[in-house]
Amino acid sequence: MGITSAWAISAHRDSVVGELAPRVLPLIAAERDVPYARERWQRWQRAPLPSHRTWYGADAETAAAVDSFFELTAPGEHIQQSYGGAGPQDDFWIVDDVSEPDESPDRMFLSVQSKDFALRSFFHAIGPVRAARIPGWCGNFLLTAAQVRATLPEVERALTFTAEERAAADDQNWLGGSTDENVLDGPLRQWRQAAEAGLGLFGANLQIY
Repeated sequence: MGITSAWAISAHRDSVVGELAPRVLPLIAAERDVPYARERWQRWQRAPLPSHRTWYGADAETAAAVDSFFELTAPGEHIQQSYGGAGPQDDFWIVDDVSEPDESPDRMFLSVQSKDFALRSFFHAIGPVRAARIPGWCGNFLLTAAQVRATLPEVERALTFTAEERAAADDQNWLGGSTDENVLDGPLRQWRQAAEAGLGLFGANLQIY
């Protein structure tokens, strides 16, 4: 059976961020505290993966490292529980209940993938050092406008490339030819626009079905 996933980064007024915080921030913290989550993160930080073209048919050590990275970058169970109103407390839907009536498509980065995960390709393409500069946990975050402004310099460091660096990242971004906005471009665009507009950001890495 195939899967469909989405990595979304949407911009919101601080009033919306404040309403979401009691629900969303504990979910993100829970993802970070899942058994072995930090261990998987540290393993990837210590030993970046080789080219994705070498993963299949690799030796046992590389295969284990790839499996660990796949677990790290897959949508987490706590965030996932609130995707379809399956949370333990109420019928909160993490997608439907964060949209605003006046929300513009320009205030969102969205990458929907079939049989793949945008966050996974993004992380592999930029590598662990740059990924460590992205706030939150594995594509999931909730930031006020002030936090967006404060984190923008680090996100710019993570996602600004020389021509050679960009070519190397493009080579490892296996979603580069998809019809969505490139995962190497969309997040920084969204951060800069939110900072300029005085908006907060909400990021969610989800498996839709």
